[in-house]
Amino acid sequence: MASQDIKSHRAGAEVIIGDAACRKKSVELLEELGLPKGLLPMEDIQEFGYNRETGFMWLVQGKKKVEHTFKKIKQTVSYASEVTAFVEKGKLMKIMGVKTKELMLWLSVVEVYVPEASPDKVTFKTGTGLSDTFDAAAFALGE
Repeated sequence: MASQDIKSHRAGAEVIIGDAACRKKSVELLEELGLPKGLLPMEDIQEFGYNRETGFMWLVQGKKKVEHTFKKIKQTVSYASEVTAFVEKGKLMKIMGVKTKELMLWLSVVEVYVPEASPDKVTFKTGTGLSDTFDAAAFALGE
């Protein structure tokens, strides 16, 4: 996505500054969307933005990137210094800045969704078209 496009989605967005406030707001948004609250375990979050009109959200963390292993599913995920996505009920789409480790490869995660029919499951789709479904409990806050 061109940076010009991104700028237009940032205009008019609610912007929160500071780690504690950003964490709280990002968890509230995930909860509002019906997604697991621990899906974005980023550290030292400096900025959170959300444009309700366009569905665009972003998180900026102080470190270059953070790797987190979801212990229940033994899955390592890398979060870049900036993570962006378009959101709607039950979905994060056009995700930028999130990768998952499969064997020896890092694959970009482009979509995460919780099917209405089974809200206890979370499906991750990579840029290669591969997808994997896990129990939502693996992404509970603090896991």
